[in-house]
Parts: sequence; C-alpha cells; structure tokens
Amino acid sequence: QLLHFCLLLGISLAALLGNGLIISAVACGHHLHTPMFFFLLNLALSDLGSICTTVPKAMHNSLWDTRNISYSGCAAQLFFFMFFISAELSLLTIMCYDRYVSICKPLHYGTLLGSRACAHMAAAAWASAFLYSLLHTANTFSLPLCHGNALDQFFCEIPQILKLSCSKSYLRELGLLALSVCVASSCFVFIVFSYVQIFRAVLRIPSEQGRHKAFSTCLPHLAVVSLFLSTGFFAYLKPPSISSPSLDLALSVLYSVVPPESKGLDEENGQGVVGTKYY
Repeated sequence: QLLHFCLLLGISLAALLGNGLIISAVACGHHLHTPMFFFLLNLALSDLGSICTTVPKAMHNSLWDTRNISYSGCAAQLFFFMFFISAELSLLTIMCYDRYVSICKPLHYGTLLGSRACAHMAAAAWASAFLYSLLHTANTFSLPLCHGNALDQFFCEIPQILKLSCSKSYLRELGLLALSVCVASSCFVFIVFSYVQIFRAVLRIPSEQGRHKAFSTCLPHLAVVSLFLSTGFFAYLKPPSISSPSLDLALSVLYSVVPPESKGLDEENGQGVVGTKYY
C-alpha cells in the first residue's frame, strides 16, 4: 500500500510540476500570448483537473488502507472525470487544427484563429464537456444498482458502475457510450488527416534542422493522442471474455493518468518550435 501511495504521489507531483510550469509561463510571458499557447494553457488546466479528480482519493485509500467512497462522492468523481477528459479530447483536436492552419494555411491564420475565434472554440470545448459529463452522470446514476457496491477500479468509472446495474435501462448508457466512441473516432480521424497534411508540408522545408524541430514538436502530441484514444477505446469496447480486474486497472491508468503527465512535459519542451517557426 505504501508503494502504491509513493507511485501515485510521484505521478501527481510530476503532473503538477509540468502543467504548473506551463500555466505560469503562459500566464506571465506576454510573448506567449498566442493561440497555440492559449490552447496549451487550457489543456494544462484539463490535465490538472483529471489528475486531481482520481489520484488524490486513490492516494488516500492506499495510505489509510481503505476502499470506501460515498455515493455522492462517486457521482462527483465520475462527473468531473468525464468533464476534464472530454474537454481534453476537444482541446487536443482544436490544437491540431491550430497547427494545421499555422503550417498549411499561414496566410489565413489571422482570419481563422483570431482572438475571438480562439475564445469561442475554447468556450465551446468546455461547454460541450460540461453537458456531456452531466448527461453521462445523470444517466448512469439513475440506474438501480443491485449487484453489490464494489468496483474493481481505483476510481468511479462508467463500465464498472454498469456492471452493478440490474436494469435493462443500462442500454441507454451503452447507446451514449457508442455515440461517444463515434465522436472520439471522428476527432481521431480529423487529427490523423491534419497531421498527414502537416507532415507533407514539413517535408517540403529545405532546412534539415527545421524539419527536425517540427517533427519533434508534432510527434509527441500525436503519440499522446494515440495512447489516449486507443487505450480508452479498448477499455470501453473490449469483449467481456478478455476482461479482468488487472487489465481494466492497467488500461484505466494508461488513458486517465499517463497521458496528462507525459503531455504536460512533452508539450512544454516542444511547443515553442512551431510557434517560432511559422507564426
């Protein structure tokens, strides 16, 4: 239990440090008040939110050797987790669009991504995430739960809660999850298509150093998106025959904890390259 606590503490401190540095740098550096860093600031806030929603309670349970969480606490944890994770996906998609416009359509950048347009896109990302998480939370906790009260997970997750339901009404939630998968798949296809266009433009850069800097900025972002979506898809859509508590736990850590930590550090190291090169 102490080992689990120390591991979770290290993950949370790394996420707090990386994203805290990003937030403070963007907020204090006037030369960083550009669309790219504005979206990066929002992404860092969503990263911190998703980490702070799940990890502190898991640390408390590991340190005090308990597994309890209240019903209202579970509902609140599910709401905020879905809120920050869905906002994160929206912001990652918007940031990909920002890079696509800045590299492939630089002459239209000021028109397509002005300050008002950026504010509207960020507001739309947070508002849609709020409505999405509210819908999922209300629908999930409206189901009667009669198969015990134990979740094989370190936080309150929709698939684990559905396993406790004894009502056929859970088909509504499965429908919402299917819709969510379609939306996430659309975002992933958009990101992949945008990066194909970006890489084609980068390969036309005559300077080898310029190409290396651009690739070193884009590849971490694409890797984190791929890890985030692929593990999330597999966690929610895997066949019941291969489901196990250890596999569910590993997948949940991969899509809920690892991407925010790695993204905070990678984005901080690489974001300025494209911003300096193309803006």
